[in-house]
Amino acid sequence: MRKASRLFEIIQIVRLARQPVTAATIAERLEVTVRSIYRDIAALQAMRVPIEGGRGIGYILRPGFDLPPLMFSIEEMEAIVLSLALLERTGDSELKQAAKRVSAKIAGAVPPPLRQAFDANALHAWG
Repeated sequence: MRKASRLFEIIQIVRLARQPVTAATIAERLEVTVRSIYRDIAALQAMRVPIEGGRGIGYILRPGFDLPPLMFSIEEMEAIVLSLALLERTGDSELKQAAKRVSAKIAGAVPPPLRQAFDANALHAWG
């Protein structure tokens, strides 16, 4: 896993946790060393990501930190959904899993009436 991907995953892991997450737990999930996680946490903190905590205690993400919302047109959303559907069918196992996670995130963020329209469009792409 590339470092940029790992940094993003660390943010996601810490954000979704209800309690402080130890470096050992993060390292196990990402299949890297604890030392790598310490370096990555320091890098995120240097980028002003509000991760707090310390070695042996665990890490939390202060509330209010999130990626900025993106606005897509209907056509752009259709392109995204169709691309994800294609990846889920033809990508390698890592890409398939990533596409499924992205699809789930989009489904959770799109209002139900639009979600139904996008689901229908993705299904029509495969006949």
